[in-house]
Amino acid sequence: MQDVETIPLAEARIDDFALRTYEKLRYADTDRQGHVNNAVFASMLETGRVELLYNPDRPLADEQCSFVIARLTLDLHAEITWPGRVDIGTRAARIGRSSITLEQGLFQNGQRAATASTVIVQVNDTTRRSQPFSAIARQAFASLL
Repeated sequence: MQDVETIPLAEARIDDFALRTYEKLRYADTDRQGHVNNAVFASMLETGRVELLYNPDRPLADEQCSFVIARLTLDLHAEITWPGRVDIGTRAARIGRSSITLEQGLFQNGQRAATASTVIVQVNDTTRRSQPFSAIARQAFASLL
């Protein structure tokens, strides 16, 4: 396993994440209270993960493999309101043999709205069992530490 010492997730700013993207908020994302529904937070985190894991210019899953979420912890820190955009930060926190722990943050107007830690496992599509990462995937993940 490879661990790295970084700024604690609960204190991170958008600039503390190696990979950054964003989502434009839709009116349909809001709930009865007028803020973005917490279920949408998980969808925005998915955007950050997908841009890393399924980038068509740099595929990371081995042939006949895919990525599955083994664990997702989401902490809500502040409301997100429409209209606007949400900045999404993603970084690697720990790289294992066949799993990676990603840390992510959601930010609106520079304010931390949520943080999450997700364990992603590469699984073989036929055996449905974990499969070790290739050297290419390990190198790509290490660049996000």
